[in-house]
Amino acid sequence: MEKLAINGGSPSRDITAQPWPKWPVWGKEEEAALIEVLHSGVWSYNGPKEIEFNRLFAEFTGVKHAICTVNGTITLQIALEALGIGIGDEVIIPGLTWQATAATVIDVNATPILADVSEDNWCIDPKEIEKAITPKTKAIIPVHLYGAFADMDAIMDIAKKHNLYVIEDCAHKHGGEWNGKKAGSIGDIGSFSYQLSKHLTAGEGGSVTTNNSDLADKLDALRNCGRRPEADTLDEVDKGAGDYGDDDGNFIQSGNLRITEFQAAILVEGLKRLPAQNAIRDANGDYLNALLSKIPGISPITRDKRETKKAYFNFAFKYCENEFKGLPIKKFRSALEAELGVVVDASYEPLNNCSLYVPHTKPSRHKLNDAYWKAIDPKRFSLPVCTRIFEEQSVCIHHKVLMGTEADMNLIAQAIQKIYDNAQALF
Repeated sequence: MEKLAINGGSPSRDITAQPWPKWPVWGKEEEAALIEVLHSGVWSYNGPKEIEFNRLFAEFTGVKHAICTVNGTITLQIALEALGIGIGDEVIIPGLTWQATAATVIDVNATPILADVSEDNWCIDPKEIEKAITPKTKAIIPVHLYGAFADMDAIMDIAKKHNLYVIEDCAHKHGGEWNGKKAGSIGDIGSFSYQLSKHLTAGEGGSVTTNNSDLADKLDALRNCGRRPEADTLDEVDKGAGDYGDDDGNFIQSGNLRITEFQAAILVEGLKRLPAQNAIRDANGDYLNALLSKIPGISPITRDKRETKKAYFNFAFKYCENEFKGLPIKKFRSALEAELGVVVDASYEPLNNCSLYVPHTKPSRHKLNDAYWKAIDPKRFSLPVCTRIFEEQSVCIHHKVLMGTEADMNLIAQAIQKIYDNAQALF
């Protein structure tokens, strides 16, 4: 019987001798681009690197417009604002997502409606969307979670039937495709994050994407202090050339939600690397899922046949304690972490019981009235599938492990098999 690493045995991978692929990935290209920006003196917004990245990312995503912003939280907020969503409106979101998906809804004084997810892919369940629609519903925010795609066919059909907007939360899905269409090109607006953990990153940053030119004008204004400079030079921008206003010629109230040229420079180079990286992660993910499906108590996240290109954010799979010799999932995660030398997490916390989604801690901002205060209480929602995924099923590992080789994938599967074979040592 092998001794598990968590009990003092040898780990399946000695990360000192055999480290996992590094993240983030960068090279001389990024270094040269950053030096170029440094010497240019154009460090702020609407510089040549940002303009180039917006063009490249729009082409990559298959949309007319891509606009950089400060992060992937602000992308959701300005998307809601550009669509005119606010007081009295409801927005349906999945109960299993990062807290920003909900927080941005209350930041525009609308009401997040938490819907349960599908146990197959952990994305919002279209049947639960239908149940949640009321006369106040104005939009749906599907989240493409952990590399899986929300059912965009069903969601777009629902949106059309009920005249609703769709904002795709694509923070996990740069380059993924549904029926040949890139994430962020299917709904009214796409929202992307470039935070450090994401598979296209500049440390921080985000983008909104759309095919609607009027929405693009509003989104651009909202990220740029309420104005949209159309000038080609920094001097003209400083003079306020080409300011964008509303139909009456007035400015839009907003703030500085802009990215820097340094971030844009990194993103230009990172986007060049992304297709090959996605292809490696996709191939390794499929290979590893095939291996894991042979281990009792372990099953892959369902991949829809309509998902024509995968884009993994982390590698997630489902765990069944009853089939895995009764080993509690927390002990399994800890044992796997010790074997692999990489963090092994649960999924996001369900938003009806999430330590970071607590709108009632900000009464000075969110207590508009008693009815609204009650409406934004996340605990009023029941999310049994989300809760089961978080508490009993979810195992999530950083996507950098998928940047390795087939031998690395074999090692991960062997580590899980090792824990299964020696599970009794953890009781």
